[in-house]
Formats: sequence, structure tokens, C-alpha cells
Amino acid sequence: MTKTAILLGATGLTGGKLLELLIEDRSYSKVILISRNSVNKTHPKIEEHLIDVLQLEENDGLVKGDVLFCCVGTTNSKTKDREKYKAIDHGIPVSAARIAKKNGVKVFMVLSAIGASKSSRVFYNRIKGEMERDVLAAGIPKTYILRPSLIGGSRDEFRLGESVAKFFMETFWFAIPAKYRVISPQTIAQAMLELSRKDESSGVITSDRIEEIANND
Repeated sequence: MTKTAILLGATGLTGGKLLELLIEDRSYSKVILISRNSVNKTHPKIEEHLIDVLQLEENDGLVKGDVLFCCVGTTNSKTKDREKYKAIDHGIPVSAARIAKKNGVKVFMVLSAIGASKSSRVFYNRIKGEMERDVLAAGIPKTYILRPSLIGGSRDEFRLGESVAKFFMETFWFAIPAKYRVISPQTIAQAMLELSRKDESSGVITSDRIEEIANND
């Protein structure tokens, strides 16, 4: 039996890699894309819907399938306003999880970040932690929260601090615990695809475990 995937955030670095994998994977016959901007890609499997994802509840009929992959996220440089930042990094994944639960989606995956904690004093980490808590509370049978370390790869925007961190982490990778090493978006995408096939317990998956799952360990 072939499955239907729902993908939020296909225009992002990891989401774009995941879309490529889903198109190639024979176990998926349809990939529903929900985003603000088009991926500018055509394929018989793709069903693209361009909406304001901040108003996902108004389009809840689109969230129907077997697995929902949420790769949505923003950065401080892109979104200075904290309320809007929270609306994106917390609001979209939580709304998606609640709608998915209502519509009978059995598997939900979302990208979080290393350091996420609802009690953190760091705004970014606290928002991610609160998102994790509320996504799990939606009660989808299989809910996977991926906490990658610093994500490698080329981006459209230049982030000086992140570039410096990547340089040191990639240069001295041998001295860095696996949980904190730079991880590629391709690896994360592969792990998400593998998780959709596994009977892994719901919960948080750290960066080192993401690497293992991607490598079928």
C-alpha cells in the first residue's frame, strides 16, 4: 500500500532534501506540499497548496494523509519580531499537530533544535521547548521530534556566527561529541524518511541518533 506524505517547509534546506527523497521513494504515491511559496517543481506525486501557513486552521482539510513532516522554522535574522517568531516556530508546528490528530494522521515529525527546553532562559531554545511539549500533547500515536545540532549546507542568507561555528566544528570534529557535531540536511531528511518506516517509540531524537537512523543503524 502506498502512502500520502504531507510536507510543511519544502522550500527550506532540509525540507527540500526531504521532498527529493519522497519523490524517489516508491512507498509514497502522493506528496502534499503546504507552504507560502512554491517549490517551483513539477512531478506527478506533488500536490502543492500555496496558503498562509500561519492560518493553517482555515485550511485544515489539506492536512490529510499518512505522515506529516514539519520542517518549518525561522531565524532571528529573518524574523526580528518575537511574537511573529513564536507564531512561526511554535504556532505552525503545534497547529499542524492538532489538525493532524483530528484528521487521523498517524505519524508526525517535526524539526526542533539542540538545546530546546521549555524552561530555558534563551528565547529561541524556550520557544522550541514549548513547541515540543505542545506537539507531544496533541497525542498523535507516533510523534518524532528531531533535535539536530548545527545544520551544514549552503543557505541563501549569510550568518556570520553560524559560519564561524561550522568552520570550527567541522575542523575539530574529532574532539566534539557526536551529539554536537555538524549534521547535513541530507542526513536529517534521510532519517525522517527512515523514521516513517520504523516502529520507533515517540519522543525526542538527538543529533547522534539522527545520524544512526539515517545510516540504518
